[in-house]
Amino acid sequence: MTVLLQFRHLWTKGSLKLESLLDIPISELADRVVKGAVSAETVARESLAAIAALSSLNAFVHISTDAVLESARAIDHKRLRGERLGRLAGVPIGIKDAICTIDAPTTCGSRILQQGGKSVARGWQAPFDATVVERLRQEDALVIGKTNMDEFAMGSSTETSAYGPTLNPWDRTRIPGGSSGGSAVAVAARMTPVSLGSDTGGSIRQPAGLCGVVGVRPSYGRVSRYGLVAFGSSLEQIGPFANDVRSAARVLNVIAGRDDHDSTTAVRPIPDYESACRRNVVGLKLGIPEEYFGDGLDSEVESSVRDAIAALRDAGCEIKNIRLPHTPYGVATYYIVATAEASSNLARFDGVRFGLRIEPPGADLQELYGATRDAGFGPEAKRRILLGTYVLSAGYYEAYYKKAQQVRTLIREDFERAFKVVDAIVAPISPTPPFVLGQHVNDPLAMYLSDIYTLPCNLAGLCGISVPARPTGRRSDRPSLPVGLQILGCPFNEDTLFALAATWENLCGGFPAPKTNP
Repeated sequence: MTVLLQFRHLWTKGSLKLESLLDIPISELADRVVKGAVSAETVARESLAAIAALSSLNAFVHISTDAVLESARAIDHKRLRGERLGRLAGVPIGIKDAICTIDAPTTCGSRILQQGGKSVARGWQAPFDATVVERLRQEDALVIGKTNMDEFAMGSSTETSAYGPTLNPWDRTRIPGGSSGGSAVAVAARMTPVSLGSDTGGSIRQPAGLCGVVGVRPSYGRVSRYGLVAFGSSLEQIGPFANDVRSAARVLNVIAGRDDHDSTTAVRPIPDYESACRRNVVGLKLGIPEEYFGDGLDSEVESSVRDAIAALRDAGCEIKNIRLPHTPYGVATYYIVATAEASSNLARFDGVRFGLRIEPPGADLQELYGATRDAGFGPEAKRRILLGTYVLSAGYYEAYYKKAQQVRTLIREDFERAFKVVDAIVAPISPTPPFVLGQHVNDPLAMYLSDIYTLPCNLAGLCGISVPARPTGRRSDRPSLPVGLQILGCPFNEDTLFALAATWENLCGGFPAPKTNP
């Protein structure tokens, strides 16, 4: 218990008091709105004010002020009429800019989805809500606006966005992770209590870990991708960010489930994830993969993760060392499979149907395509499109894409063998704490390696959750920065992850907020 008391001292020292409506768990917030203790409009205005006050963090790129206030008043009128309110009544939520919303532009952090002119702010307007957004609205959530992201979800630091980088509220000189950095920062800085991101190779779990919040990547097929602008269709899933585990569980319960618009969604029962947060974890077997604790792992990150593992062992879990031998091939495999899918998916952005259109005088169709894509895509998107086109081309398909799919199978089989002897796998989220802005922007390989612990989960279709471990800073020469603890489960076993994450949250006394100043 000494270690846990040290955690609570470190995390309580200097952290924010729970004074704002945006600090409290969403179950309590929604309950207050349902009972009339606070109006949905009051909550909406507090969230909008927080976003405005912290605009320098660059977490949001589109704000739906009029629409959200109108929605909030409609919720309050429903209550006054005695009508039933939903599970997310009056809860503000930020939506990643890759997820379609009918009342705000969807631009994927890219110039190519701007509607014309020189301003990126005039973005393409979707004619429908994504299924996840529709389900949030049905439960009376307040969709505040769209959060910043790496262009087309291609990045690990939210530095490739056409809107400029998002800043980490723990230290504004550092990256928040990516590609869903805006969604993670919105929650960490208490602009919204929850948000949605997408995870193609770690883009929920990694920024959650680097911003000190909870982030959930559901199993492939658990949540509809209808309305998510596609990057890597066989890899990506939409999931929630939150400041506490139970709030993330509630959001996942709302958005999960079969959708006729997405044939990849599974026809499976959805557990009560909130109830799972109260489940006893005594006797659960936790696998510790040797390959996730090797060279390149920061010593303080390793120490924090191992202390969390020790605390779960003391809470009654059984710890087993395991091997995932094909882990070293994960980065190379991912950057063949994902770029190949991106090359195909992004071919639709051509200047003809929607978004940016650059048409030089006298240009033919091919020249229109080239000019539009050259002006609209940033360097990282171009790099991945070119790589994906290359690995799919005649003469190289067998050598690269087919081989990568074979290795992907080996990685999945590693996890299948592991889950025959353990209930979950525990590991770091990132090999280092959040790095300094610009540190890897011109070094793609170093940037790609920052996702080495998150990519295999997507290749294997697993579910995963990131929760804060003890921050760095025990050494006097290092700042206090977030560290993420990753818990992985076999497909459709999210309830076990919530049980373990909630146990850890209770043991350490909750997760702190950064000292965020405008």
